[in-house]
Amino acid sequence: MSSPIRLLAILIGALTLWPALAQNLPPEVDAALARAQVPRDAVALLVMDAEGKLPPRLSYRANVPMNPASVMKLVTTYAALDLLGPAYSWRTPVYVEGAVRDGTLFGNLYIKGQGDPKLVAERLWLLLRRVQGLGIQKIAGDMVLDHSAFEPLDVDPASFDGEPLRPYNVAPDALLLNFKSVVMTFVPDLAANSASVQFEPPLYGVQMQTSVPLANGTKGTNGTNGTKGTNGSCGDYRAALRADFSDPARIRFAGSYPASCLEKVWPVAYADPASYNARAVQGLWQQMGGQLGGTVRLGSVPPLALGLPPTFEVASPPLAEVIRDINKYSNNVMAQQLFLTLSLSAQGQGTRAASRDLVQRWWQQRIGATDVPTLDNGSGLSREARISAQALARLLQSAYVSPLMPELMSSLPIAGVDGTLKRSQAQSQGRAHLKTGSLRGVVAVAGYVHAHSGRRYVLVALINHPNANAARPAIDALLDWTVRDNGAHVPD
Repeated sequence: MSSPIRLLAILIGALTLWPALAQNLPPEVDAALARAQVPRDAVALLVMDAEGKLPPRLSYRANVPMNPASVMKLVTTYAALDLLGPAYSWRTPVYVEGAVRDGTLFGNLYIKGQGDPKLVAERLWLLLRRVQGLGIQKIAGDMVLDHSAFEPLDVDPASFDGEPLRPYNVAPDALLLNFKSVVMTFVPDLAANSASVQFEPPLYGVQMQTSVPLANGTKGTNGTNGTKGTNGSCGDYRAALRADFSDPARIRFAGSYPASCLEKVWPVAYADPASYNARAVQGLWQQMGGQLGGTVRLGSVPPLALGLPPTFEVASPPLAEVIRDINKYSNNVMAQQLFLTLSLSAQGQGTRAASRDLVQRWWQQRIGATDVPTLDNGSGLSREARISAQALARLLQSAYVSPLMPELMSSLPIAGVDGTLKRSQAQSQGRAHLKTGSLRGVVAVAGYVHAHSGRRYVLVALINHPNANAARPAIDALLDWTVRDNGAHVPD
């Protein structure tokens, strides 16, 4: 056998054996799984060349559909970048009905939600400030909030995990204001022996306790310059406050605030989400000095007005910026807003069923006809969503060779640097952009790893088991193993 033919035979033999070799887990990963008491059949792992030019370095149960938790946001955000474009922005139109005389609007003001996932308190203030810029200080009629662009969703915020006040359980809304959450800022004042409580946004008709006593009422010294201080550690300040959110008309605290915590910010989903928008708009309008003769109510923009240009529009940040918030910090309600926007943009109303069909068709055209993910709400906050490690890897490889790669990759948390990976215990900090996912019994990551050789890999790890949270060191070990890739591949 001639030398070139012999070399070719050896190479073909090596490639044939590669899938079997890839089934052997790295010892450090195997050991971490054993310590966590997570069996191998609860894990799917895949490490591949990002450009798809080489066989996998590691492939273990890669074709088994599993719950990916928030890693499913990769499907939603990449599909949105491809279908809507990175410069896409949401526009919230405002319609003024009636004449304006002497600072009074003799008619109604309409705000029509179009799915903007980042219409936070500051941007709502700017919207209302533009209304005042039209010379309107008093509205004789009503302020009408139109959220008909999305299908009505009768969602119980406690249905997923019994935590209705967690902001991640907020349901999507075409007019989503400040994530339907109240942001409380606690600032201790040692001289007054109390902490002030600031609420954002102000909610009309809600009594809000504006101060809380400091823990123990203790005034001590720091032992150096005689300045006032407090004894003890911060600890669980939220439990110490003994907050009561059960009455939507009142927020109060029966406990105290540890001064050693210094300033803290605590966001909480409002207890009555159905009334949140009206309370937030009226509360902020009145705080700005505006007057209202009628009420703030839900309704629709009149058909005649819809046929005319709005008085003005408020634009969101571009999609490329929005997906950074979605992926870096795993924002569930923003991901669901984006998911519903896909069908809103395509057919004029956002529905979960239409968005699922649209993304599945997109997947078949862009990624492949097989291994199509089972989508639920697009955020991964679901017990029904399923996708395989192999399918996630194909999506990441498709994105890597597309013009959209910079936008998608930069939206992912950097290991040990920012987002949900800021506290990563992996040694290879700064070398991976990975989307994380976490539910009870689910831990997952998927993204890109820059190895010592200079090669870039796609890494996917899915763990579905009651002890999944204890297996995070196995994912850290897999990341470090992937980075150490010298001599791992047959040469090009």
